Amino acid sequence: MIHPSAIIDPGAQIGEGTRVWHFSHVCAGAKIGRDCSLGQNVFVAHDVVIGHRVKIQNNVSVYDAVRLDDDVFCGPSVVFTNVINPRAAVQRKHEYQPTWIQRGATLGANCTVVCGVTVGEYAFVGAGAVVTHNVSPYALVVGVPARQVGWMSQHGERLALPNAAPPGQILEAACPATGQRYRLEADHLQAISPP
Repeated sequence: MIHPSAIIDPGAQIGEGTRVWHFSHVCAGAKIGRDCSLGQNVFVAHDVVIGHRVKIQNNVSVYDAVRLDDDVFCGPSVVFTNVINPRAAVQRKHEYQPTWIQRGATLGANCTVVCGVTVGEYAFVGAGAVVTHNVSPYALVVGVPARQVGWMSQHGERLALPNAAPPGQILEAACPATGQRYRLEADHLQAISPP
């Protein structure tokens, strides 16, 4: 479903079942998977790859060199960048730094993702956070600059675990919604049972 007010440039690839809403613009060369939703006033640049079942809420610009894997959620007014040191009078298109949002990650409303970082699988970036460094899979980060305050399940529920296990110990917790179990060793979390 493409709203009549949306602009889809020739050469853009849009998967089956994807919805593009009011006043959005998808540039030639963009690749968007199946069953995605692009809200009102979304911009997708030429050199962007978006996976399947991605939800991008209103007023988000996905600039060149950004990759969104399957099942990523971008809240309203999420901000991406692609140059670290922009100047209007200096051309830096050859200096774009890639940004990778991995499978299942959530970017909360009004957060900013500075270019050159990876947000790991199922990580959760709180509303208004400013991400300046890589975010570990399943990590919950908040603040300016973003810092880790916990862990999230694949279902989007906070896990009862510290940021890191004590040296030599392995901790476990279950998602309160699904019962899926997770294991924390040092500062690395992994799922150990199916959702």
